[in-house]
Amino acid sequence: MDIITLDFETYYDQDYTLKKLTHEEYVRDSRFEIIGVAVKVNNSESVWLSGPLDKLQQYLSENYDWGNSAVLAHNTMFDGAIMSWILDIHPKIWLDTLCMARALHGVEVGGSLAYLAEEYALGDKGTEVVDAKGKRKKDFTKEELSAYGDYCVNDVELTHKLFRIFAGVFPKEELKTIDITLRMFIEPILKLDIPRLEERLKIVREDKEKLLATSGMEKKDLMSNPKFAKALEELGVVPPTKISLRTEKETFAFAKTDEGFKALQEHPDVQVQMLVAARIGLKSTLEETRIESFIEIGKRGSLPVPIKYYAAHTGRWGGMDSINLQNLPSRGKNTKTLKSCMLAPEGYTIIDADLSQIEARILAWLSEQDDLVRAFANREDVYVKMAAEIYDKAEEDISDGERFIGKQTILGAGYGMGYDRFKKQLAIEGVLIEEDEAKRIIKVYRDSNTRITGLWREAQTAIQGMYQGDKYMVGKEGILKVIPDQNAIKMPSGLLMRYTNLRAEQTDKGVQYSYHTRKGRVKIYGGKCVENICQALAKCVIAEQMVRVRKLTPPRLTVHDSIILCVPDEELLDTMEYVQECLRWAPSWADGLPLDCDIKYGKNYGELEEWQ
Repeated sequence: MDIITLDFETYYDQDYTLKKLTHEEYVRDSRFEIIGVAVKVNNSESVWLSGPLDKLQQYLSENYDWGNSAVLAHNTMFDGAIMSWILDIHPKIWLDTLCMARALHGVEVGGSLAYLAEEYALGDKGTEVVDAKGKRKKDFTKEELSAYGDYCVNDVELTHKLFRIFAGVFPKEELKTIDITLRMFIEPILKLDIPRLEERLKIVREDKEKLLATSGMEKKDLMSNPKFAKALEELGVVPPTKISLRTEKETFAFAKTDEGFKALQEHPDVQVQMLVAARIGLKSTLEETRIESFIEIGKRGSLPVPIKYYAAHTGRWGGMDSINLQNLPSRGKNTKTLKSCMLAPEGYTIIDADLSQIEARILAWLSEQDDLVRAFANREDVYVKMAAEIYDKAEEDISDGERFIGKQTILGAGYGMGYDRFKKQLAIEGVLIEEDEAKRIIKVYRDSNTRITGLWREAQTAIQGMYQGDKYMVGKEGILKVIPDQNAIKMPSGLLMRYTNLRAEQTDKGVQYSYHTRKGRVKIYGGKCVENICQALAKCVIAEQMVRVRKLTPPRLTVHDSIILCVPDEELLDTMEYVQECLRWAPSWADGLPLDCDIKYGKNYGELEEWQ
């Protein structure tokens, strides 16, 4: 198969730029214009092509065997959108050195072509693009266009060289995952219900005005930490806290970057969202801004799904381009509205296949907590079983409320959560328990799952090993490999989960480890490391399953641990049966991992029916 490396140069100006617009907005904008494109087939000499759009499209279509070739670019989401939406050209496979760089270098390292070219001593990227600002193709002199072409050709050569380096160490199966991820954006199929979105937007704005008017809080009160905390408490919310780096004492976590505060932006109670929005000076709630974005996208065409490959250091996907489709709200009243406005095209049906309790299953399997593994394998209700342990009752006597506690315990306590945080987590869900009860429940969990608690200790030792340059095993033999000289743990995919610039600090509670992120240093300990590992392994599982699903039909979206498809109506039943088989299949490295899935289907994403 030929590998065709390419790079498009397009018109841009002060306001019309990818720094201010999303990829979808930019390519679909009326101002869009191709200045030219550089193309390189395998190791042949790169060529620069420029001319009228129809002539360019004809030349590219007639002179390259796209259907049997792989297209390579740096930020292929952009170049691929141009190929697909503007030129109607569709290669067999999409490759991307930007995606590969994120996985190989870690998400905290720069991924620009300029940075990577310098890092690998491949040559200078050039700066001619700066001189092209605000210039249409007709504005270039012959000499200027030639110089711009040389600049573009150089980018293609750098990308090609970078790929050759990466290809020697990058797992081949992950290239398929990159292709699947890119196609979610490059080959959009989902439609948007604009009238329904506009109706909901009107309601959201009216509700916001009413709620803000009745909040009873002045600006000075909103900016007062104690008064803002009291307002949250009156809405039944436990104010998030953190340890101050300056005073080393507990304080309110009300900064825009605090995870607890950011989580309140997606709280099920819209009144909480309003208070938080007012506090940080937002003009809109999360739902409002997303609806506005959806409406504008829908006016331009189908819904491209921008998913960032390897967005987190665990390797999981993430949202981008201002619409986090990978993490749409799923709780609270009216949160289904956005999903319900995502429609299958005429003659098609949406399938939502979700891996059931994937992290809890991986945790039990990796730690060799065999009784829990058997329960999952036998499709027993593990939440009821946990509740029976907690309340010392027969499983058939467990109430719905007790099962809920069992569920929260299984899903929350597996990563070392303490009783205080557990108590607060339940409060967020509207369940209030006493401190002694929280302590008792956490103790029951730990006493019942000694292999899991042992895994936390193994992970803590592995962190210490990474720091000291020693190798330690974590969990089930042969699954994970600690790479101390890179501060990393090697996953079954062949990629590394990194703890960049790992440090140790002596505290009054013992040695505390932390690693570097762009947002600052983050503490890491045994339980948290186990959580990272389980999330990374879950990504490995679903990525391999996606590749199997892709043999029949392309995934159109991924949300957490689910795969969303859009298939012709006449293929619906056969596809659901095949997808169920794929999501119950475990990769060869995950022998004995009990997997299961839930499948729903329907004409819009928010109103799906259970299958079987």
